[in-house]
Amino acid sequence: MTKSKGGSFRSAGTGRFVTAKQGRSNPATTLFETKGAGSAGGTYRSAKTGRFVTDSYGRSHPATTIKDN
Repeated sequence: MTKSKGGSFRSAGTGRFVTAKQGRSNPATTLFETKGAGSAGGTYRSAKTGRFVTDSYGRSHPATTIKDN
C-alpha cells in the first residue's frame, strides 16, 4: 500500500498517532489515515492491509488491527 501525503499514521497497538517516520518504519503495526476520511462506525481494520476485518478477528489481533470509532 502506498503511503502518500495528506494524512497521519496511527499505531494499531495503542490507537495513538505516531510520527510519519515511525509510521513508515513500522508498516505492519501502523495504519495510514487520510484527512477527512470520516468514521467507519466502530469497525476494525488491519494495520497491514488497511482492509476491514471481522469484529472477532479484530478483537483477537489487537496488535495488528485498529478500531475505527
